[in-house]
Amino acid sequence: MNVTRLFEFIYHQQKNFPQEKTLGHKLDGEWIYYGTDQIIDMAMQVSCGLLEMGVQPGDKIALIAYKNRPEWVIMDLGIQQIGAINVPVYPTISTKEYVYIFNDASVKHCFVGVGDLYDKVIATKDNVTNLDRIYTFDKQEGRPYWKDIFSSNGQEEVKKRMAAIKPEEMATIIYTSGTTGNPKGVMLSHNNIVSNVNGVKALLPVVAGERVLSFLPLCHVFERSAIYAYILAGVNVSFTGTDNLGGENGDLVGVKPHFFTTVPRLLEKVYEKIYNKGLALTGIKKKLFFWALSMTDDYEYDKKYTGFSGFKRGIADKLIYSKWREALGGNVKGILTGAAPCPVKMAKVFSAAGIPIREGYGLTETSPGLTINTYKPGGAQLGTVGPPLPNVEIYIDRSDGDYREGEGEILAKGPNIMMGYYNKPEATAGVTKEINGVKWFLTGDIGKMIESKSGQPFLKITDRKKELLKTSGGKYVAPAPIENKLKEDFLVEQIMVVGDRQKFVSALIVPAPDALKNWCEECGKGWTDLSKAVQDPSVISRYQEIINQYNPEFSHIEQIKKFVLLDCSWDAVKEDGSAAELTPTMKLKRRVILEKYGKEIDGIYG
Repeated sequence: MNVTRLFEFIYHQQKNFPQEKTLGHKLDGEWIYYGTDQIIDMAMQVSCGLLEMGVQPGDKIALIAYKNRPEWVIMDLGIQQIGAINVPVYPTISTKEYVYIFNDASVKHCFVGVGDLYDKVIATKDNVTNLDRIYTFDKQEGRPYWKDIFSSNGQEEVKKRMAAIKPEEMATIIYTSGTTGNPKGVMLSHNNIVSNVNGVKALLPVVAGERVLSFLPLCHVFERSAIYAYILAGVNVSFTGTDNLGGENGDLVGVKPHFFTTVPRLLEKVYEKIYNKGLALTGIKKKLFFWALSMTDDYEYDKKYTGFSGFKRGIADKLIYSKWREALGGNVKGILTGAAPCPVKMAKVFSAAGIPIREGYGLTETSPGLTINTYKPGGAQLGTVGPPLPNVEIYIDRSDGDYREGEGEILAKGPNIMMGYYNKPEATAGVTKEINGVKWFLTGDIGKMIESKSGQPFLKITDRKKELLKTSGGKYVAPAPIENKLKEDFLVEQIMVVGDRQKFVSALIVPAPDALKNWCEECGKGWTDLSKAVQDPSVISRYQEIINQYNPEFSHIEQIKKFVLLDCSWDAVKEDGSAAELTPTMKLKRRVILEKYGKEIDGIYG
C-alpha cells in the first residue's frame, strides 16, 4: 500500500509483515509488548472514545510523558485517525510555558504519564481557556485513566473520518523554542512527515523483525519520525529511559538492539564511562586499552586496513573493541545521531570499534531530516552531516552576509518543509525566501557543500546564524530572555549565556563596577579594583545568589549551571581598535565574544 498519512504506517505493517512485538516497555520490571493487530485495535478504541467525547477534526490534544511508552504512540494514532491534532509537550518545561502552549494551541484534552505531570497540568487550568479533561497513562486514585475513554462504538464513523483526511492536512503542532522566549508551534502535515520517513527508511540498516531501542523524547520530531520509520520497516521497538541504558542489567545489554537514535551527549557519556574504565585498569591491560584507543585517531569511513595495520586492528578488536560492543548489546549495526552537532572524535571512536555512527541534520520545521550520512559505502564523510535526502534540495545562500569562502546560509526545499508557525504568519514569512520565483526555507544555520571522494556533495555546518543555543543533548535554549532577566539585577552590567554544543548552560558576566564597589564597601570588604573583586570568593558567592534567584523562572535545561565574572567592559566602540562586543544598538556580538573569551569558556567546560 502507498502510505500518504501517518496512521497508515501501522496498517502497512499489518499487511506486509505483522509483528508480535511492535512496541514494548517495562512495567514493574517486566517487558510488555503490543503486536501490530493489538495496536490497531487499541488505536481504534481510542478514536471511538474521542468521538464519544465530542472531539472534532482540528481539535488539539496534548500528550506529555517523561519516558517513551507504547500508550503515547497508540494515542497518537487514535488522535490522527479522526482528524484531531496531536500537540506533544516537553515534560520539563516551566508552568508558564505550559500555560502559553495550551492557550496558543487551544488544547482541549491532555494525556500524561507518571510523576508530577498531572499536578503540573491541573495547576494551569485557572489560566487556560479551553482545557477540559486530563487523563493519566497509569492508574492513579481519583484521576481519570486513559483507558476510560476506550470504546468500540462508532467504528464506521472513524473509518469515514480516516478516508476524508487528506495528506496535506495538519497532523501535529510541535512547539519549539523561540528567540522571544515564547515557543513557536510548528505545523506539520501528514505529507511533511510521511515524505521524510519515506526518504529515510531505505537508508536505515535494519530489516523487519530486528530490534531497536527508543529513548529520545517522542515529543521531539527526531524520535517521533524515527518511530514512524520503525513501524514502516517492521522492526520491534523497545521503549526505555536514558537512566536505564547502561550497565550489566541495562536495557542495551538486555534488548541487544540492532539500531537506535541518540544525541551526541549520550555518546559522550558512554565514551566517558569507557575511558574511565580504561583509567582504572593497571599494567598490561591498561596499556592495551589505550593502545587500542589510539588506533581510532586515524579512522575514516570506508578505509581498508591491510597488512600489519590490519593485523593490529584485529588484535585490538578481539581484546578491546569487542567488549565495547558487548556493552551496547553486541548486535548494533548502526547508530544515528542528530539534534546537535556530533564531535568527530565520537564518530571515530565508536565506528572504529565496529559500532557505526552516522550523523544527520534537520530541524523541527523540516520534519526533521534534510541530510544524513548513510551506512552504505561512500555514503558518509566525517565532519559532515551527509548528503541531502532524495526528496530534499539544499541551497547555500551567500547574498545576505559576510561569509567565508564557500559558506552561506543553508536554505532548504522539499515536501518536508513545514506548513508554517501556528498563529504566527509574520514568523513564518521571516523564515521564507524567494529566489528566482522559488520559495526556500531559511534554516538559520551556516554551512557549505563539500565534494566527497565519490563525487557526491556533502553538507558541512560551520556556524549558527540564529541566536538559539543547542545543547549537546539536542535541546534548544533561547539566551535573550535569560540574559534580560538577569540584567534586572543591579550588580549585572552585561551577561551572555553560552552552552552551544555543551552539556549545560553557563554564562559570562560583566559586573556593574559601581554597584559592585558599593556592595563591597557596604559589606566592609573595601575596594581596590574590579580585577581583584571578581576573584573574591564572597563576590563570586554573591553572584551565585543572583543566579539561584532567577534560575527557578526557567526550565531545567535553561538554568545556568556555571558562570565566570569578567574584569572588562563590553562596548560598541573600542578605543584600542579591537573588535567591539556590542552593536551600535547595544546588542551582543555573540561571535566576537565567543572568540575573545574562548579561554574562559573552555575553563567552564574543561
